[in-house]
Amino acid sequence: MNAVTTGALTGRTQHRGIMMAVLGCCFLVVMMDNTILNVALQTIQQDLNATNSELQWAVDSYILVYAALMFSAGVLADSYGRRRVLLVGMLVFGAASALSAFASSPEQLVLWRAVMGLGGAVVPPATLAIINDTSTPEQRGKAIGIWSAIGGLSIALGPIMGGFLLEHYWWGSVFLINVPVVVICAVLMLRYVPESRADNRPKLDMIGVLLSILGTAALVYGVIRGGETDEWLSLEAGGSIAAGLLLLALLVWVERRATAPALDVSLLRKPAFAAGTAGIALAFFALTGGTFLLVFYVQGVRGLTPLELGLALLPVAVGTIISATLSGSLARKHGPKAVVASGLVLMMLSFLWLGVIEKDSALWQLELALALSGLGLGLVMGTTTTAIMSVVPADKSAIGAAVNNTLRQVGAALGVAVLGSILSLKYHDELGNAADILPAGLRDEAGDSLGGTLGALAKAQQEPSVIGPIKDQVPALVSHAQEAYISAMHVTVYVAAALLMIAALAVLRWLPGRLPETIPGPSADAVEAQATSGQ
Repeated sequence: MNAVTTGALTGRTQHRGIMMAVLGCCFLVVMMDNTILNVALQTIQQDLNATNSELQWAVDSYILVYAALMFSAGVLADSYGRRRVLLVGMLVFGAASALSAFASSPEQLVLWRAVMGLGGAVVPPATLAIINDTSTPEQRGKAIGIWSAIGGLSIALGPIMGGFLLEHYWWGSVFLINVPVVVICAVLMLRYVPESRADNRPKLDMIGVLLSILGTAALVYGVIRGGETDEWLSLEAGGSIAAGLLLLALLVWVERRATAPALDVSLLRKPAFAAGTAGIALAFFALTGGTFLLVFYVQGVRGLTPLELGLALLPVAVGTIISATLSGSLARKHGPKAVVASGLVLMMLSFLWLGVIEKDSALWQLELALALSGLGLGLVMGTTTTAIMSVVPADKSAIGAAVNNTLRQVGAALGVAVLGSILSLKYHDELGNAADILPAGLRDEAGDSLGGTLGALAKAQQEPSVIGPIKDQVPALVSHAQEAYISAMHVTVYVAAALLMIAALAVLRWLPGRLPETIPGPSADAVEAQATSGQ
């Protein structure tokens, strides 16, 4: 039966609600790890004495490995069983979460976050493939909409839970909370989630895996180093960017000729697939990079606590859940092109609104702008995922889901790297020589970022001989640093808004106006027959 092996759709599918809850919980905990870390960034920076670049790598090391290995995760899931691979990935993710919680240096945190990405990489393609396989065409749009809404829920649930944990425990608790969730999901998965795999077992493409890892890592590393040093033409920055682009181009060339490619390039020839993945990649580029910026605005400029930061991001999740749940019916009525383009325009407008937010702006303005962004993201994420999976053959469910999620996560990684670098450069310029009142040892740290400036002042406060001569000048430095950050944030969100407009134009040009009438996968009769017969 296409990609589903005998017994995949057994009588256990009568527990569809429990199965969806388990798959949703697996997806939620992995997606939430991208957002729960945001509220802890300032605390981690202070406790581990991390630079702005190290913070970016703490975020990006997870996303990089997560994205680069997702190609292979899709192949493994289709080949060795989607439930089996999902279970192994969740256990690796849980173990690495525990080790991240007790990291004692930025380097250790970056390492264990990368291992978390190794385990988390299998979750999106495996869960989406299982949903795709166990849903009739009539169920699939709604099921994928719910799956997408769960991803939106993570945007706010992560910061809220992270803020609560930080108010009561140490920063490592934002990672340790994953462990009991993983254990519960693993137990329920064995009972309620059916196993399935592709009829023709694909081979693991090690050359494609290595090229995707090396190319993505080199590209993002070069962007981060360029923003940190402002030496974009240096071998370390410019050379890494060029090497990354070359390796990714080589990846496409190799995969076009491979018999069992890790990246199925043929999928990118389908307009619905190519335009859909480009749209969602740029949406996550803007959202993930924008969230990185807002963390320091909300905490460093407005002085809110981590829990208040999480609550401030709640409108994003609410908007995403509402629009993602409705995206399937809207796409059927108006077509995916109109729905996705509208979502990207809503996100663009929200970023333009953030471009006029000031230090003393009413909090409701920030909340409405974030709600607008959430509504747009839900439309983009739900509709593009449905459109993408509608053109993927059933025996490539996990591979198709992997390509979709990989490009989305590469967009997220580059969002943090590019927007973070633009922010860092502009902040350094705007701050000027204001930090020269600090001793030489703290001056470079203060010029790195707003978090660096506040951290350097906190260290100076602990040394009476240092803070004494400059005590009267500290308020002026803090005020200047906050204004410099706001100015840098405005420039950065305008860049994000411009990219979202480009994405909207691309969607209007290439995304199909209507979903195909027939979606690859099992029919309602086939699902019912196998569910009742146990075949």
